[in-house]
Amino acid sequence: MRTTTYTVKEYKKQKRKIVALTAYDYSTAKVLDNVGVDIILVGDSLAQVALGYENTLSVTMDEMLHHAKAVVRGVKNALVVVDLPFLSYQVSKKEAIYNAGKCLQIGASAIKMEGASESILKTVKKMASIGIPVFGHIGFTPQSVNALGGNRVQGKTAEHAKELLKQAKDLENAGCFAVVLELVPSETASLITENLNIPTIGIGAGSGCDGQILVTDDLLGKYLDFKPSFVRRYAETGKESERALKNFIYDVQNGKYPGINESFYMNEQESEKLTR
Repeated sequence: MRTTTYTVKEYKKQKRKIVALTAYDYSTAKVLDNVGVDIILVGDSLAQVALGYENTLSVTMDEMLHHAKAVVRGVKNALVVVDLPFLSYQVSKKEAIYNAGKCLQIGASAIKMEGASESILKTVKKMASIGIPVFGHIGFTPQSVNALGGNRVQGKTAEHAKELLKQAKDLENAGCFAVVLELVPSETASLITENLNIPTIGIGAGSGCDGQILVTDDLLGKYLDFKPSFVRRYAETGKESERALKNFIYDVQNGKYPGINESFYMNEQESEKLTR
């Protein structure tokens, strides 16, 4: 059954944990969908993981849409959410709605925006009013990495925790169907989760959230440039891929690949003609 924004809100009521992961291509999206992931995020982490940029600020709207189209083709059941990248929604409400609409036109079900400033809240409210589902995102917001002074945990004091709670409530009131809490203490995340009617999805935010999200390439050990402290490796596909590729190189260089089973042959009659 297709997961919708209504479905994930019902999961919170049922106290059923929500599972979210990222995808940037068809084959990964199909695997995630087949195993039952609830939400597949075409995250702006695409910038580092798939495109090799230093941070998320460099990825463009066109690049996000290109990869989102591939993900949508691989999904039948999960809720597909697309990150709006830096400068695709901050400049004007009109531009934000236009870019969000393009995401829905290619088959995504919702978009995600970072922050809870007055202008963001107005944009969320307008989007919600015209049928564009919005996934909020507070705590550490990667697109504000320079303003925040790096990858820093947010909400470490009671005062700041209460400020994040206010932001989360403001996003809920504006019309968000869920909110990501990134890099916040467990106590802060639990406080917010307990006081919202919409689900919280944590990343580096402890176990008190209504669900969890990770970058799939981190979880699988595929992206090796950096490992966040909150990531648990469930596989080491990067290292395993290196081992497999070295074996392939050895086999090619030593005449062991391709073998009989990986080659094609003429029938005997045609083969004999080559020697006449």
